[in-house]
Amino acid sequence: MDNNKSDEYYIHRIIQDLEFVVEHMKKVDIEELNRNEVLLDSMLFRMIQISENSKRLTNQYREEHADIPWYALYGMRNRIVYDYGSLDLNIIYSTLKDDIPEMLVMIQNLFANTEICSRKI
Repeated sequence: MDNNKSDEYYIHRIIQDLEFVVEHMKKVDIEELNRNEVLLDSMLFRMIQISENSKRLTNQYREEHADIPWYALYGMRNRIVYDYGSLDLNIIYSTLKDDIPEMLVMIQNLFANTEICSRKI
């Protein structure tokens, strides 16, 4: 059985997770994120998934799209996983509300004339 997945597969997964975060953080302020443990855990999980999937892209793909800050994407995982007990909620909130939507636009712009953003893989 071949479990190899393509760069297209991983980009699609990244886009899905970015869209999920943007959609579910639209009307959330920092107080709500702090109060709602399930929401916070869900957002952190999605950030980890984004990071993991960005690591699975081929080096060639990342080099061809060097304008995307891949290092920042996969650097999130280590901060979340290894510093979970001491995460700065202000940084997490800023990432969710500012950086994630910006990243989504950057990645969607790579595929503005293709079906990858709307196609299920």
